[in-house]
Amino acid sequence: MSTTLTLKTAAELRTTHLRQEMFPTIFCDGCGLGNVLNYTLWAVEQVGLDLDRTVFVSGIGCSSRLTGYVNADGMHTTHGRALSFATGIKAANPDLNVIVFTGDGDGSGIGGNHLLHTIRRNMDLTVILVNNFTYGMTGGQSAPTSPTGSFSPTTPYGNVEHPLDICELAQALGAPYVARWPVSVPSQPIKSIAQGISKRGFSLIEMMAPCPTAYGRRNGLRGIEPNWQWYRDHTVLVDEYERVEQFGSPEERAALRDKMKIGVFQDIERESFGDRWAALVDRVKL
Repeated sequence: MSTTLTLKTAAELRTTHLRQEMFPTIFCDGCGLGNVLNYTLWAVEQVGLDLDRTVFVSGIGCSSRLTGYVNADGMHTTHGRALSFATGIKAANPDLNVIVFTGDGDGSGIGGNHLLHTIRRNMDLTVILVNNFTYGMTGGQSAPTSPTGSFSPTTPYGNVEHPLDICELAQALGAPYVARWPVSVPSQPIKSIAQGISKRGFSLIEMMAPCPTAYGRRNGLRGIEPNWQWYRDHTVLVDEYERVEQFGSPEERAALRDKMKIGVFQDIERESFGDRWAALVDRVKL
């Protein structure tokens, strides 16, 4: 990675980093996936990542279509198996940078077991997991992250299950870098993705993105602006959340029930799979 860097403009990013023949995109109006791609490319620029030495991997779903837009090597793999393919790529060629685009269904539903064990191994991967509370591409069914009480074709009377908190799961499993941000703010996600790319070991950046078409229209959020406003009203920085839980009044603590924590959950150092494997190879050679 280079140390001296002149950031490109948005137009230059589009020209140099995106496949022009893929436009216009397939994404719905109000969807946050374009923002996720934009923030990722800005982060790539910030750290000076060599796209000729970078592979983008995805599974199945709306977010998994993002790999096709990046003018770099990529793999559009089977449902829920993006992390398995990414693990194979990184293990076969540790010098490659591997970035994974996945969704809440692809990454924590059918791919949930792969998520657990990829974190356990501490593979040196940057995972950008887009959470839109729904299986948006296949009909809008309820997903592992769908809020309690939300409506979908598979929960027509309201979801009775508790949603999965992917960041708290990754934090508990010891992922070196874990963060969550809504797509409505640019600077923090760009910084987190850049930090995730630079971090040795597994990095998870969860991006909360609206889905007006599949989720929004069934949950009173049909318009674009109401969707984006919902994230402003229902998120709180993790430090503030913990402060209120510890020192807040009963009324303030009660208000947290409808809030999702955002921010950096974990930023630690931990020996990666690649480091341990290299050490084993050296021992065997001796």
